[in-house]
Amino acid sequence: MNDGQTLPAMTAAQTVVLVTGPSGAGRATAMRALEDLGYETIDNMPLGLVPRLFEGPPIARPVALIIDVRNREFSAAALNEFIDAMTERPDVQLDVLFLDSRDDVLIARFSETRRPHPLAPAGEPGPAIRAERDLLSSVRARADVLIDTSDLTVHELRAEVARHFAREGQGRLALSVQSFSYKRGAPRGLDLMFDCRFLRNPHWDAALRPRDGRDPEVAAYVMADPLWPGFIHRVTDLLLFLLPAQQDEGRAHLAIGFGCTGGRHRSVAVVENVAKALAEAGWQVSKRHREMERRAGDAPDVVAG
Repeated sequence: MNDGQTLPAMTAAQTVVLVTGPSGAGRATAMRALEDLGYETIDNMPLGLVPRLFEGPPIARPVALIIDVRNREFSAAALNEFIDAMTERPDVQLDVLFLDSRDDVLIARFSETRRPHPLAPAGEPGPAIRAERDLLSSVRARADVLIDTSDLTVHELRAEVARHFAREGQGRLALSVQSFSYKRGAPRGLDLMFDCRFLRNPHWDAALRPRDGRDPEVAAYVMADPLWPGFIHRVTDLLLFLLPAQQDEGRAHLAIGFGCTGGRHRSVAVVENVAKALAEAGWQVSKRHREMERRAGDAPDVVAG
């Protein structure tokens, strides 16, 4: 019962994301993605010092901590105790992000980068990877978000992190418009997906086959399909209708996919056209051509809206 005294105002809980997982599973990429989302990122601060971050006034931004076996105070028991302590605090909202990957993929990544495993600076990575997996098993079981990066590109991992941790009401809705091949499967994390395989296929034109949908002649070939105008008009109108509602709902990121058989011609031409239309309507759009990236290591294009 209120006796006339003013009750203290409720303060918002400090948002904290703890990033961990085996070496080589993508922690650094996840941290860069969180930094781009506005998080204050701290890499491998000694566990004993972390609670001091939250002893003073609330930090203005959400915080992302990366803690792994490189930490000089690391042990699974100590990390679990830290998770327990932070979970019990009413002024902290903690999420544990665990990045994992298959052993064969981790071994291949260490082989490609020629970097030593932190548990075996001068030895083969295989035994160290298995030892680290055993060490982290109890922490993995407590993950709020588990992302297996075995088959993800860097761009797909960043999109997954954004899907889980982009803050509500954080700026304008960011759009990722992606082309892909159905033969390789749909990208993870798509919110909307459209099939373009009914359009004219430049693959059957020997002169156009080596090119991709960004080529003007390839695009013109696809756009000459009688179904093209109705398809593009309806898809663009649908997206322009949906996007304000998605933004009002608090969405920070929306991934839209267009697929065709090989992911090189029709879906690429559609993505180029749709991304341009959405950018001209004022939306922040990034374009991704997955099969092009796999072949050439391209980064996604950002279209300013």
